[in-house]
Amino acid sequence: MTTTGVVGGGIVGLAVAREILRRRRAETVIVFEKESALGAHQTGHNSGVVHAGIYYKPGSLKARLCTRGRDLLRDFAAEHGIPFEECGKLVVAVGENEMGRFDTLEKTATENGVPGLRRVGPEEMKEIEPYAAGLAALHSPRTAITDYVAVAEALGREVTESGGEVRLGEEVTGVHRVTGGIEVETPAGRTRVDHLVVCGGLESDRLGELTGGPKAPRIVPFRGEYMQVSAAKQDLVRGMVYPVPDPRYPFLGVHFTRRVSGGLEVGPNAFLALSRRGYGRIAVTPRDVVDTLAWPGFWRFAAEHWRTGVTELRGVLSKQAYMREAQRYVPDIGAADVERAGLGLRAQAVERDGSLVDDFVIHHGDGITSVRNAPSPAATSSLAIAEYVVDRMS
Repeated sequence: MTTTGVVGGGIVGLAVAREILRRRRAETVIVFEKESALGAHQTGHNSGVVHAGIYYKPGSLKARLCTRGRDLLRDFAAEHGIPFEECGKLVVAVGENEMGRFDTLEKTATENGVPGLRRVGPEEMKEIEPYAAGLAALHSPRTAITDYVAVAEALGREVTESGGEVRLGEEVTGVHRVTGGIEVETPAGRTRVDHLVVCGGLESDRLGELTGGPKAPRIVPFRGEYMQVSAAKQDLVRGMVYPVPDPRYPFLGVHFTRRVSGGLEVGPNAFLALSRRGYGRIAVTPRDVVDTLAWPGFWRFAAEHWRTGVTELRGVLSKQAYMREAQRYVPDIGAADVERAGLGLRAQAVERDGSLVDDFVIHHGDGITSVRNAPSPAATSSLAIAEYVVDRMS
């Protein structure tokens, strides 16, 4: 019997562990998770959106695995009684200067086969979202929301019920190649495995280096703050209202999103984080700051995009500035109607030349698979990423 270790108890790592056990019933799987709960980081601090594939370069891993993943996730949620609501999304152009990007986005979404996609004008927009404003919109009726922590917990249960092991509170501190296998080192000791899959999220670059992988790309963490809309106005948005994204960045811009709990959130924005694990408004981890500043790619990125950073900083410091941008899309919800809510962290891979890595990056070699970049739509795509990884495991 062979043993596979999976590093990371987020939604991607758990999906991989489940997929291995589904296909290789004679195999043992051990999941190593440094936190005391599953889905403690990116899985549990996102907007809960199940993406339909609007934004991603046709033919890319993101486009292919998002398309496959949304269907797998819908079926998984139904099987486990997890909320999955296709409340739909409008991607709205509010100015003539956005129409070129809007047309390009429509072409991309069409090539990706986004189900039910329609271009609508102001009158139809009002039928879908009565309080939204704009010149034109793409309506994606199948874009959904779910509870990704519940998904992660259900995946964890399937792993253990299938004979796998989930070790919480075990941080991987070393990976050692030994004769005929690999030893995974944690504070509790060493565990021998035949194969290793690393799904480290915010720690993916550090874990990748532990396995002997390349130094690039490096993770530069970005923080995203959310605003909670007051109960008096949370019904002004029925589903989701998004801006047309800036193609220079993999971030989608501040948007309005319903939650399966019934609330309405605005966000997230995107600003440099000073900690990979801290969720307070003022969270600083010296090692994380040093690693970011030591990476040449960060300085090249900052030199090119500092003006955007200044704009984002205004939204971090001022609720009024944050909501001025959001009000372009839903004018009737302003700063007086929201309160600061949660904060998420995004593991954004940055190359040495300062470019932001837009696609999923998965390295394979000599018994080790390392997921080096898996930001949004990784949660949507998680079950499809698992299929992709297991298909290529030697």
